[in-house]
Amino acid sequence: MPAQRTPGESEGVDLDETVEYSKAVVGSTVVLPYVSSPAARRTRKLRMWMLSAPVDVVAFAAPALHFQQHWKSIVVTAGLTALLFGIGGLYSARRHLSLLDDLPTLLGRMLVASALVSIVVAIRHSSAEHLASYLRVVAISAALALLGRSVSYASVRLARRRRWVEHGAVILGGGPVALELARLLRRYPEYGLRFTGFVDVDSTAHDVKDSTPLVGSLHDLGAVARRVECDVVIIADIDCPEDQLLPIVRSAAAANLDVWMVPRLREFSAQVGSPDHIGAIPVVRVRPPMLSGARWLVKRGCDVILSALALLALSPILLVCAIAVRLEGGPGIFFRQQRIGQYGRTFQLVKFRSMRPVNEAESQTNWNVAHDKRIGPVGRFLRRTSLDELPQLWNILRGDMTIVGPRPERPYFVDQFSAQHPDYALRHRVPVGLTGLAQVSGLRGDTPISDRARFDNYYIENWSIWLDAKVILRTVAEVFRGGGR
Repeated sequence: MPAQRTPGESEGVDLDETVEYSKAVVGSTVVLPYVSSPAARRTRKLRMWMLSAPVDVVAFAAPALHFQQHWKSIVVTAGLTALLFGIGGLYSARRHLSLLDDLPTLLGRMLVASALVSIVVAIRHSSAEHLASYLRVVAISAALALLGRSVSYASVRLARRRRWVEHGAVILGGGPVALELARLLRRYPEYGLRFTGFVDVDSTAHDVKDSTPLVGSLHDLGAVARRVECDVVIIADIDCPEDQLLPIVRSAAAANLDVWMVPRLREFSAQVGSPDHIGAIPVVRVRPPMLSGARWLVKRGCDVILSALALLALSPILLVCAIAVRLEGGPGIFFRQQRIGQYGRTFQLVKFRSMRPVNEAESQTNWNVAHDKRIGPVGRFLRRTSLDELPQLWNILRGDMTIVGPRPERPYFVDQFSAQHPDYALRHRVPVGLTGLAQVSGLRGDTPISDRARFDNYYIENWSIWLDAKVILRTVAEVFRGGGR
């Protein structure tokens, strides 16, 4: 009969390798934090892509050293393959690592990259033998890439089992699924997660050995995560309505946490992409806001390049608009107004003037002036075609705004809308935009603010370059249709 273990003790790990446990009392709850190893503390910021991405590129490009007549094509194919792997989620955090599970996706992405480069090779070299030779080298590269991926997966699993790399995890809930997840994390360190305790609502009792330690309340998730050195949250069978759980998980206090969830109907969960699971329990990563880290650098780079090119290309149109505004309304062709940008910071938004407000108070608090009689023919044309928005390209170049993002609003209305709609303030996690998903979806003018907030937050949490491209194309269509204010 196996020896009995204390709650939180790692099953399957030799006692000499386990960490020390310390006891602390928080209110009436006994907390048994499972302290991370010194090696794990030093490697906490490491991510799997830091190993797998370089290995993929080096392994795929290695044949270029021998087949030097194809070295340019192979290097380009290697870079394109890594890009497609990233788009396909093959560098994202994974709990279960299996080459066989990923094999169809890996082969498909390598095939697409090779086919794209093959087209260029065929155009540049009329010889069929040259193309055939390139494809033979690509086949060798693909085999080496699969071997490299197998080695990187094995290395990650070994590092996890040895607890050289791990991340603290709390489980939200106290039902059967939460208890089973805790047991699996204790027993199998190869998932790379160190179980630190349960976080739950006050109505759920954690009075049996298997349901401890209870390290804190759901409403104190951010503080609990810092106290137990946790950076991963797994949402299990917590007895809490979604409309109460979602704001907590999306709060600023939980912004740096990696959130996973067990699907409610896990027996019928759709297999989208590579499956992930802990034991036999499927888990889905709740994607954080996508406009951060390297993704934000890509978006900002595109903003700078596109806004600079647009200012140059559209300079004749800008000049004509400026002259027309000057002739219709006299001096002062630009209209400047205070708006709220990223993280609640204010900035001066620049537009072509279409009318003159009576005073600054009217400018800041008048919601809609589309039918104002003070707007002349030039101003009405500029507003209908959205040409009055073009000076905001300067705001984009300066970094006040981005090309695609939530609509910038005035402080007076931001205060109102944030009080009425809790999700509205979440829009300011990212820079505001010249155009946005809400605007091209018909949500402009006198439309529900709650709908705008939902569209803006959907955009933030599902950002991609292709989504930006779709919004820009739909914006151009709106301009030619005259769908402005």
